[in-house]
Amino acid sequence: MKANLLTALSCLPESLQSHVLPIISRADFKGVINADDVDLLQLHSALETPELLLSLLPLAAAYSVAPISDFNVGAIARAGSGNLYFGANYEFTHQALFNSVHAEQAAINNAFSHHESSILDITVTDSPCGHCRQFMNELHCAPTLSVNLKATGVKTLATLLPDSFGPIDLGINESLLAAKPVNLTLQQENASSLVQAALQAANTSYAPYSHCHAGIALKTTTGTVIAGRYIENAAFNPSLSPLQSVLINLNLAGFALTDIEAMILVEKAETKMSHAQATQVLVSEIGINNYQHIYAN
Repeated sequence: MKANLLTALSCLPESLQSHVLPIISRADFKGVINADDVDLLQLHSALETPELLLSLLPLAAAYSVAPISDFNVGAIARAGSGNLYFGANYEFTHQALFNSVHAEQAAINNAFSHHESSILDITVTDSPCGHCRQFMNELHCAPTLSVNLKATGVKTLATLLPDSFGPIDLGINESLLAAKPVNLTLQQENASSLVQAALQAANTSYAPYSHCHAGIALKTTTGTVIAGRYIENAAFNPSLSPLQSVLINLNLAGFALTDIEAMILVEKAETKMSHAQATQVLVSEIGINNYQHIYAN
């Protein structure tokens, strides 16, 4: 992944390249540029915020995994904290297309995984599809959210998604990034750190419609633990599964699918839907042998 980022660096304006290089070269860089670094980049480049974000898009697109479409998309979510969160599209060979992750989803998932409370705008390499517009509409800041596009400039999500359908239409007042965590406990006590990480991810997942709170934690061959959380959507189909979430975070951390040593799914028991079967199918295809599914109440 570092090689992809260094290749993408050459696509940035020269005024940015030497200042961005130390950021992306950090050992712990995972597709996040903190607010202080953003301020420095603006100072050295003399670019306004929308132009700076557009200039950084090649770095986000460097995380794209698109073996089916060969169409690399990058997105950057700018959070209320001032931090920038990268996202890119993610596809799986020999799997149904509904398993694919869109760049906007990945960027929002990145911000969500870092417990951001708001997103100010999203910058994308190409105009967001209807699927992504609906996914963005789940944010509590959707009414004021801006979408920054190279071809057409800054537009509001409300302009891109008129007569929208969202959480409020289903009586949900605590939408994405604003919802409170739940308090699930395992049906059988388990002190494993990986199980506890999956439980924590489930408790901070977003499932206001099905109430099937779910989280996944995986361990890499280097011992790194990475978690992912379910993100539900009022229109159901654009929902992001916990498996998709954790694989996005795996990719952003610079790991490949072959680096996964173990994985655990924790989800709430006795709900009207479940992530278990869909997760099992994809996990089997990926070739993860050490996989567990655990229920919580």
